[in-house]
Amino acid sequence: MGTVKNFEELVIWKMSRAIVNQIYADFKSCRDYGFRDQITRAGISIMNNISEGFCRSSDAEFKQFLNISKGSAGEIKSMYYIAEDQLYITKDEALLRRNKIQQLINSISSFMNYLKPLKKE
Repeated sequence: MGTVKNFEELVIWKMSRAIVNQIYADFKSCRDYGFRDQITRAGISIMNNISEGFCRSSDAEFKQFLNISKGSAGEIKSMYYIAEDQLYITKDEALLRRNKIQQLINSISSFMNYLKPLKKE
């Protein structure tokens, strides 16, 4: 994986950390505890799967954990539609959050492609 020595150096991990902090800020006063718990857990899942996959012994295992992270990011993106529909946050806030999450999804996908082994010809 090149010169990266710690998962904290990964841009995708830093992005996921920022998203988790945003989730906590957006919903700290939300009284829909089931919703708040689910979106928070999904955010934590992104960070933890990136870090756990990084600490595995192979790129193949890392990619598996990145795929789980990407799925959790998709869940959060969907939940921001619910948050918008239930008026937990404004439409503009929800759109900004979904765009940030889509950037993370795209970045995870790009990183997964980077980890793919080169095909022998």
